[in-house]
Amino acid sequence: MTRSARALWFTSAGKSEVRPVALPEPGPGDVVVRTLFSGISRGTEALVLRGGVPENQREAMRAPFQEGDFPWPVKYGYLNVGVVEEGPGRGRTVFCLYPHQTRYVVPADAVTPVPDGVPAARAVLAGTVETAVNAVWDAKPLLGDRIAVVGGGMVGCAVAAVLARFPGVRLQLVDADPGRAAVAAALGVDFASPDDAAGGLDLVVHASATEAGLARSLALLAPEGRVVELSWYGDRRVSLPLGEFFHSRRLRLVSSQVGVVARPDRTYAERMALALDLLADPAFDALITGETPFEDLPGVLPELASGELPALCHRVRYGADHVPA
Repeated sequence: MTRSARALWFTSAGKSEVRPVALPEPGPGDVVVRTLFSGISRGTEALVLRGGVPENQREAMRAPFQEGDFPWPVKYGYLNVGVVEEGPGRGRTVFCLYPHQTRYVVPADAVTPVPDGVPAARAVLAGTVETAVNAVWDAKPLLGDRIAVVGGGMVGCAVAAVLARFPGVRLQLVDADPGRAAVAAALGVDFASPDDAAGGLDLVVHASATEAGLARSLALLAPEGRVVELSWYGDRRVSLPLGEFFHSRRLRLVSSQVGVVARPDRTYAERMALALDLLADPAFDALITGETPFEDLPGVLPELASGELPALCHRVRYGADHVPA
């Protein structure tokens, strides 16, 4: 039987289009998944849309089921929730690191079951929460730490949501946009502007992807404090104030990236399963700030990339026949 689907392709600077695709015949260990929702990782996908993936990072930046090569044309994305139509686990709702596509065929071990207590519409955040879990493993917060997350975007808010679960910490979300205060409140954490943020911190997780944000993160630290750098700058170079107090306070700057599991005693599958378990908390709904039908994506992506359409996670809805009541 010939199976077909429709997929989003990034085609040139600022341009994308929905194209028909033919699906391969599934093997005995494969599943056919019908997409319910996908999510736009705004920062990363804006970088791909403008062709800003550095040449020396193109292999590292490949999504698990990406087709094509950077800069274009490329089928890119990694936040997909669907239902298994054929194969092992038929009828289960699953998460997969798959691009924006109406149906797809993948090995059964490439999907992770969504727990019964997690709505499919929220499960699109799993890839972002997985990044947050990895960042927290890199950060190694301690009981009673004074912590800030600088940058209230999709990833920063996910990190704040995870850190909010730690007992005894003093946690603030720091962002130049006062509108992020409402998100912080929904997550149960304090909010501050960069100028008003409390200093003397043990730990800062930086996720604003700006020079100013990283410099402010360093300035907020107490002696022996550390910044976990979670931003992805693509092909941009960043200047840092590594004179002044950087050495006298013995500050540390640590990179974090989701491509490697930060704990050697955990697997990729275990990390993803943990992220999905955490999404049982309805507080994460605050990270979903808009929704678009799949067919409208080519017009919406440039607005998201430019900031004309402000968003944390922008959810993509797949037609009425794709989404269960």
